[in-house]
Amino acid sequence: MPCALFWPEKEVKMKFTAQEVFDAYDRIKPYIPDTPLYESVHLGEGDRRYFFKLECFQPVKSFKIRGALNKMLTLTEEERERGVATVSSGNHGSSVAYAAKMLGIKNADIIIPGPAPKAKEDMIRFFGGNVLRMGNDYDEAHAEGMKYIEEKGMTYIDAYYDDFKIYGGQGTIACEILRQNPDIDTIVVPMGGGGLSTGIAVAAKAIKPGIRVIGVQTEACPAFIKSFEDKVCYEEYPVTGDTLCDALVGGVGRLAYETLPEYIDDIIEVKETTIRRATKLMIKDERFIAEGGSCSTIAAVLDERERVGGKNIALVISGGNIDGDLMTEILTK
Repeated sequence: MPCALFWPEKEVKMKFTAQEVFDAYDRIKPYIPDTPLYESVHLGEGDRRYFFKLECFQPVKSFKIRGALNKMLTLTEEERERGVATVSSGNHGSSVAYAAKMLGIKNADIIIPGPAPKAKEDMIRFFGGNVLRMGNDYDEAHAEGMKYIEEKGMTYIDAYYDDFKIYGGQGTIACEILRQNPDIDTIVVPMGGGGLSTGIAVAAKAIKPGIRVIGVQTEACPAFIKSFEDKVCYEEYPVTGDTLCDALVGGVGRLAYETLPEYIDDIIEVKETTIRRATKLMIKDERFIAEGGSCSTIAAVLDERERVGGKNIALVISGGNIDGDLMTEILTK
């Protein structure tokens, strides 16, 4: 059962349902391929089997293409003509740029935080997006970026806050996982703004009510854990110390905050040192290139195997856009 500890006091005003995910799956399927569900060679222990859902195999090396494409396929002609824009730590931005190029939308402005990895900027530019760096972190970039988008009159493509189409697209991962392996009994998901974990949890429990969904946050920014503990939707949240998980930092989405308590079974906070170990294991031993935020799901298994539980566990590897210099550093230290 979902953890009662996580119920917020605020009554849910927006009802996100699995039908949004199922509609999104039909909408985006002609445009992007299913990603592999690959069994881990090194994590299995006893009768427990772990499977990587490799979203790093997407054309933009991130799950974010699902939500961005689902949303942009529903835009009116007038909304497309105004051009699209978003604020992103990187992966959502490259997804918006890719979808814009695919759908013939001529102008895509992507605002990213000043410290965002160069690898993510390079991806955005490769897919035709216009990159604008703003602020010193995601929350600052968001505040400055939203002013810019409003002044330019562009169509905003939400990254995670409360857009049903974004959440619906991200949730299509659950449809694929349970079609590829119906025996999966636990799904472990990285948590940033909450669109991915919410979409997956709502869809997975509609398809298979007994399945468990576990969220993972970095100790550098446990925004959801603190939001649920304090019963406050922290739309902005500070980052403590250095982090490998640029995609998991910042505030939480209102729709996720109001929806997740009914569906999420646990949220595990993992150490940055363990995320570093997990990233090295994924690249060096499993031989898949994945970014730090993605490997938080592996970190949860390394430190909290019993708490994760399950017999057939899907670990969502949400993206593979890791900076080359950072990857070299992780592999050599």
